[in-house]
Amino acid sequence: MNNGSSSTMHGPDQPEISGPAPAPKSLRTKMGKPEDSEKKIFHKKLKDVEISVPIVYGNIAFWLGKKANEYQSHKWTVYVRGATNEDLGVVIKRAVFQLHSSFNNPTRVVESPPFELSECGWGEFEIAITLFFHSDVCDKPLNLFHHLKLYPADESGPMSTKKPVVVESYDEIVFPEPSEAFLARVQNQPAVVVPRLPAGVALPPPVPVEDPSNRKRGDTKDHPLCQWFTNFSEADELLRLATARQQVQTHIAKFRREITLLEGQHQQVNSVSDQ
Repeated sequence: MNNGSSSTMHGPDQPEISGPAPAPKSLRTKMGKPEDSEKKIFHKKLKDVEISVPIVYGNIAFWLGKKANEYQSHKWTVYVRGATNEDLGVVIKRAVFQLHSSFNNPTRVVESPPFELSECGWGEFEIAITLFFHSDVCDKPLNLFHHLKLYPADESGPMSTKKPVVVESYDEIVFPEPSEAFLARVQNQPAVVVPRLPAGVALPPPVPVEDPSNRKRGDTKDHPLCQWFTNFSEADELLRLATARQQVQTHIAKFRREITLLEGQHQQVNSVSDQ
């Protein structure tokens, strides 16, 4: 938070309300199908087709060290970015971040990518993020919620001004039955995953991609904080799943050995009692 008016606090004689930093989570959010309206009735919908947009949202927080005071202990940035740091502006029109009421102008509207904002404060709180899409994408906004994390999970160790706290979540926004106009506009955009079309469905002509030199860059590939971004690649996800499976199998084998040992001890006790 920005001032001394509220809940999650860290400091002398102040209880810590928030728990340990959550592990990165993976979601898949399916948006509603586009509604027929006078504006869209001429846009042919593609049945049995889904377009997905992988995104990551979260925050990075740096402790201010000697510059920290009672009300400003950290500088943090909250953001929504492409999972591979591509430009989300082809799908997202604007993002609205709802901060704690103690901040000046707590409702922050970001009209163009990168969709982020930076602030200084001392407390942790939940940030509501609302994503609004371009008119040919989806009529309804998407609401996300992120708990701002400033302090590391292991708070017994010393804090560092060089290594930030990073908390990110992965999501895939899925748009079922997109219009041909939407597909034609984004099929060559790297931020969008376009599946193979069903048999008999012709791919609409692609819309020429605007020359990057003629517009502001919206990707985060060269972002000042990109070195701290979590890599949510499919290979990493498969590796995490394989590691988790191996750990589960190890625990199962351990429990089986313990059960076998207990059964052997039980049989010995029974044989002694029968003598």
